[in-house]
Amino acid sequence: MKVAAIQMVSATQPGANLDRAHALLTQAAQAGAELAVLPEYFCLMGQRDTDKLAIQEPYGTGRIQQFLAQRARELKLWIVGGTLPLSLPQDPDEAQAQSDTQRVTNTSLVYSPQGACVARYDKIHLFRFDNGRERFDESRVLQAGQQPVHFELPSADGHRWRIGLSVCYDLRFPELYRAYAQAGADLLLVPSAFTFTTGQAHWELLLRARAVENLAFVLAAAQGGVHENGRQTWGHTMAIDPWGRVLACQAQGEGVVLSELDAALLTQCRAQLPALAHRVL
Repeated sequence: MKVAAIQMVSATQPGANLDRAHALLTQAAQAGAELAVLPEYFCLMGQRDTDKLAIQEPYGTGRIQQFLAQRARELKLWIVGGTLPLSLPQDPDEAQAQSDTQRVTNTSLVYSPQGACVARYDKIHLFRFDNGRERFDESRVLQAGQQPVHFELPSADGHRWRIGLSVCYDLRFPELYRAYAQAGADLLLVPSAFTFTTGQAHWELLLRARAVENLAFVLAAAQGGVHENGRQTWGHTMAIDPWGRVLACQAQGEGVVLSELDAALLTQCRAQLPALAHRVL
């Protein structure tokens, strides 16, 4: 199956970001990809964390979700919409109490080539980092998800791919990916916006580890560059095979990273080293 991981350098205007995403998705489809994955925050890298609250959408409707559904139908492509901010269900009795501490989910949505939303994953692990120069705390505006989510993609190669969803900081928590391996996942997706500091230290190391320990392909679409808000992201969008080999990578700047995922290689690796069957704990 040919797949595309899309790298972006998203800015502060959602309309411009959607235009760039459209162009890159079109490029992926024209190259023959069946699945395209956008990065975390593809629709907005705001000046402040709270900017995402202004573009939040209720699940099932809204400009960004309509964009993803339309592009999937137009391009006949499976699309994983990086992440977008979705509104929390509102209890009228709690609305006033929540008004000062409003949060959204950081959500990855999957669309079929028919434009149907077939899976939703809310980012479970919320990033916090403080080295004295850079400070991040996603819990100030994000509500954590609770459940792993996978979906199935019947590809043109005749293999029915089982695909596990995750987002960025989730990468540091191997138990999530082991749950996907136990569920039979062949491919693990990691749309991300890793900081330059943490990405330089750990990004490739963690991605390759998740591939090796779960004997699965990994596809990681990243933000990669200096953004309009001044933030610098690590990039290095890449595809990795079940043996931990990097199949394709783009260091910085927007682009489409293409790779062929071979189901036969997956079977071979798991037969030669049946580590998943040897798990004790």
